[in-house]
Amino acid sequence: MGRKRPIKTKFKQDKKLKTGLFHITRKLFQNHPDASLNYKQVCELLNIRDGETRKLVVGILSELAKEGFLHQTGYATYQYKNEVESIVGDLELTQRGSGFVITGKKDQDIFIPPHMIGQAIHGDTVRVAITKRGTSRIEGRILEVVSRERTQFVGVIQMHDKYAFLLPDNSRTGVQIYIPKEKLNGAKHADRALVKITVWPKSAEHPFGEVVQTLGGNSLHDNEMISILVSQGIPIQFEADVMTEAEQVSIELDPEEVAKRRDFRDILTFTIDPLDAKDFDDALSIQHLENGHLEVGVHIADVSHYVRPNSAMDKEALKRGNSVYLVDRVIPMLPEQLSNMVCSLRPHEDKFTFSAVFEIDETGKIYKEWFGKTVIHSDHRFTYEEAQEIIEGADGPHRNEVLLLDKIAKIYRKERFKKGALMINSEEQRFQIDEKGEPVGVTIKISKDAHQLIEEFMLLANKRVACYVGEPKKGKDPVPFVYRVHDKPDPEKISLFNVFLDKFGYSLEFTHPEKIAQSINKLLSDIRLTNEHGIIQQMAIRSMAKATYETDNIGHYGLAFEYYTHFTSPIRRYADLMVHRILLECLEGKPHVYNSTLDDVCKRISRMERKAVEAERESNKYFQVVYVHDKIGEEFDGIVSGVAEFGLFVKMTENGCEGMVAMQALPGDRFTFDANKMVIVGQKTGKTFHFGDAVRVRISEVSPRKRQIDLELVV
Repeated sequence: MGRKRPIKTKFKQDKKLKTGLFHITRKLFQNHPDASLNYKQVCELLNIRDGETRKLVVGILSELAKEGFLHQTGYATYQYKNEVESIVGDLELTQRGSGFVITGKKDQDIFIPPHMIGQAIHGDTVRVAITKRGTSRIEGRILEVVSRERTQFVGVIQMHDKYAFLLPDNSRTGVQIYIPKEKLNGAKHADRALVKITVWPKSAEHPFGEVVQTLGGNSLHDNEMISILVSQGIPIQFEADVMTEAEQVSIELDPEEVAKRRDFRDILTFTIDPLDAKDFDDALSIQHLENGHLEVGVHIADVSHYVRPNSAMDKEALKRGNSVYLVDRVIPMLPEQLSNMVCSLRPHEDKFTFSAVFEIDETGKIYKEWFGKTVIHSDHRFTYEEAQEIIEGADGPHRNEVLLLDKIAKIYRKERFKKGALMINSEEQRFQIDEKGEPVGVTIKISKDAHQLIEEFMLLANKRVACYVGEPKKGKDPVPFVYRVHDKPDPEKISLFNVFLDKFGYSLEFTHPEKIAQSINKLLSDIRLTNEHGIIQQMAIRSMAKATYETDNIGHYGLAFEYYTHFTSPIRRYADLMVHRILLECLEGKPHVYNSTLDDVCKRISRMERKAVEAERESNKYFQVVYVHDKIGEEFDGIVSGVAEFGLFVKMTENGCEGMVAMQALPGDRFTFDANKMVIVGQKTGKTFHFGDAVRVRISEVSPRKRQIDLELVV
């Protein structure tokens, strides 16, 4: 009896020791979440010396692995199995080295401190663990890089004795690339070069790379456009297998396929496109029916006939997501053999199309609709300018038909606005480029009746296709589909927009989403002739949600459509190609093959659309600087387009180019920025600068590389 007490006491002591060891071992791995440790390293870190306790550690590691707290990374080596909340999103780095993971969900962008970024690069899709949920923001740590689409970078070579570094042009890249001397491929110190990451060892601070090409032989503009594209992860060339596949596609139509299709070749058909367009996605046909109605066909290039799922061209198109339209060039989604020749609805050529055909009257009322594969022959190619001249009273080919379609388009447009669509007319800056690639002129493209004619019939086709596929069918499951959606405005953003408007003496009614659209439309109509119209319209756009591609339909707020998709541009948008395939499945009653992958495709093409928009914006900023580089010292009238703590932005009225007057360069006083009132104020004089103020400026300096125009105020 006397021996039992010590054994019980020892058991309690061992149990207490083991419990304590479990606790501190867990804590150790949580504090070193990326470390792979064996029992010896654990004992060393915990300062455990005696053999019995070290044996306990071996058992504890095994038990923690069995319960899922640790996972085995090698022989008797363990790592913390991080089961904390994690989210996948896209990393956007800031100039200061920190970042945000954009999740696509409202209020869920995650701040990443610099030391928590690891080996992730700007633009990577990453998995991030939530480390802190504060009242103002969520913080996290990057666990892994899910996908790295961008492996090429443009920058300057910096030579050392036995190696070199690439210093990327885009400081937001967040990483310099180590290049062994044997991988320089002839590049020298201070050369600009295109470099590809080859490997990034876990133990290395920098990724390893090799020079793909030096850029000294290209023109300055070529190099800058390459840099812009590469910095967004947009491929600048097609792979060999894609080009080979494209070259095998015949421009001649297969007679057997022609016989299967509805034939529109004898019906008047034409295109209306920009002057410099080569990829004609869409055409309109029109004929009078015996019952007094009209039959209007919206005919779309049948890309899906040529680009088959999982082919080299299809994979490349998905990778790119869309064509990219820079100032001086187009980076097509598909090789030119398809985009400009086989699929393009060029005049006087028979072409395969996928069509939405409507029987309507002259008020636009729809009596019947039909969707299906067709063959057409475009009788005429209009530029927007030629069609506009006809609408404004000039004579021209197919005048009556153009005027009739314009009349119906105006009815559709009026109905949209009546139902709550936003009445925003974007103004787009266009440069005239000479044969040497230099910008020699600039115009502001304004949406006129000819543009709106095409727009309304494309909107009609997009909407009706979305309704056909998406509207609930009795006894049938919903069809997985690609919707183009636009969420209702965020009340917080609209409230900030209202504060902004208050500076001009305006206000919005924003008690209900429908009231917001009506109120914005009325405001923009009332102020259309004022100096501040452009900047207020721009801020109205910024206060809205961004349209995206989703499988979950929430409607399109900006268009006031319950169902909407993109069907009309498959040459330049992958979304439309997917919609064509799904629509055909529905028409033929075939199984839907995209059920499990469609959501990922939507996320990808939405992401690539954002990259294309950013590249196009950067291209425009660059050519603005190039356009005014020989105008240093010249004076221009302008409008204050932005105010910030470092100065004020001014858009020059004559050419639409934007520059900045630095705060310290503002004459006659010491000026500061009042963030609450969104105004720059002189401390002694009380002089103020607001959005929309008319000013006169002088160009003092330009920097194409920085995309920057420095201005001075002319007093």
